[in-house]
Amino acid sequence: MALHSAAAELIGSALPDFKTRFYPIAEAVIGSGEATEAMIHVDLAILPGRDPAVKARLGDLTLAMLCDRIRPEAELNTQVTVQVTVEVRDIENYHKRVLRR
Repeated sequence: MALHSAAAELIGSALPDFKTRFYPIAEAVIGSGEATEAMIHVDLAILPGRDPAVKARLGDLTLAMLCDRIRPEAELNTQVTVQVTVEVRDIENYHKRVLRR
């Protein structure tokens, strides 16, 4: 929730229009496939027209917030190397309707 609100504010999006989805990747191979390797990837798709500097700040903010909150050893009780990556991209061909019933 902290990232959701902070990202919406940074890019100037109205919070009711901002969406965040979280879902695990069931199968992934990192490096040699060892169980001590993990990955978190964030794909930020935003409407086009934002300044490149805003996109860069959004990527930096996201990476910093994630890294501040990840504690793999405490959660998994083992030594894990976690690669954290962020991609900020423009949404292409986005269409939306809001239906109220």
